[in-house]
Amino acid sequence: MVKSLTPQLQQDLEQRVSLRTGRRVRNLAVELEPERVVLRGLTNTYHVKQLAQHGVREMLPNMRLENVIVVE
Repeated sequence: MVKSLTPQLQQDLEQRVSLRTGRRVRNLAVELEPERVVLRGLTNTYHVKQLAQHGVREMLPNMRLENVIVVE
């Protein structure tokens, strides 16, 4: 585990993803679990979905990531 899974880390990740995507993920939720991070929300493009993923990777490069953001 790279960092402890705290509410502050969750808030920091949500902020990083929001900034990285230009706030183009609606209903963004970042779920922290002991072995992974799960991204949830809605967006209009796969590019924005990928940007969200990169936002998490910048902070937790070695953590397992599940990106279930829905592209409409």
